[in-house]
Amino acid sequence: MIPYLLTYTIPIAVLSATLLSLGRLSSDNEILAIRSSGINIFKVIFPLLVSGLVLSLFLIIMNDRIIPKAHYASRKTLVEIGLKNPTAALEPGTFIDSFQNYVLFVYSIERNKQTKERNILNNVRIYEPQGKDKPTRTIVAKRGEFVSIPEKKTVKLKLTNGTSDEPDPNNPGEFFKLNFKTYYITLTLDNPDDKREVEKKPKDMTIKELKKQIHEYSAQAIDTAPLVTHLHQKLALAFSSFIFMLVAAPLAVITHRREKTMNFGLAFLIVIAYYLLLIGFESLSLQGYLSPAISMWMPNIIFGTIGSFLMLKLCVS
Repeated sequence: MIPYLLTYTIPIAVLSATLLSLGRLSSDNEILAIRSSGINIFKVIFPLLVSGLVLSLFLIIMNDRIIPKAHYASRKTLVEIGLKNPTAALEPGTFIDSFQNYVLFVYSIERNKQTKERNILNNVRIYEPQGKDKPTRTIVAKRGEFVSIPEKKTVKLKLTNGTSDEPDPNNPGEFFKLNFKTYYITLTLDNPDDKREVEKKPKDMTIKELKKQIHEYSAQAIDTAPLVTHLHQKLALAFSSFIFMLVAAPLAVITHRREKTMNFGLAFLIVIAYYLLLIGFESLSLQGYLSPAISMWMPNIIFGTIGSFLMLKLCVS
């Protein structure tokens, strides 16, 4: 989660820091003193733009390598947790449909006094739909205990003191009640992640892997808009650090404000506007109204144009 958040927090930090630092210099007339010395203001801002570009290049590497690996590793960990300790993914008082052909409802979960594992279920209800126009099989037990079998991607549930609706062999559409003291049921995790190898999502892929899948899907006439959109989003978000620096540097000097609240408020408005545009153009891209190669770069193009105009105005004034 932390590497993923850096994609957003680093550009925001760049924007805020630039507004605060240059805003302070401008309000203290330091910028005026520099100009009075015959130094072009662009020479002061240029190193900041270079640092913004370096940060963007760093974010490209992070978005391409670090974040996909971290995201994929976290998903694999969640799958392993679910297999080793299925109750870790269970929430009492809710219907759980994570298992093939079964829906579970558990009133409470407690720890096993011997193993100290949180795998004891109280007041368990298990529903097994039989298909259209057929009654649902129901199993009710006072107590249940999970036993995981990770290598088979299954778990066994040991139920005690309950009843089960068993189908009539002569009429499968009807059931008869069966009381039991101990009853075992095998549950298979119903999740595409629970394969021998966890399947990668677009967020888990590097740029090279995305390009490969785009090529394969294109050959099969499968819509590649989501993949192409995500590919360009990786790059566009990385360059947002440079774009924010390009906008913030001249804006801080022009507004001539040193108040932290004012600069933070300005940064907040810029961030909101940028990400609203990003979400809007992403939607247009996914719906096929705009090419992903254009739509995902539009926020950068818009803000880059504004920043360039402000920079030109500042340097020639």
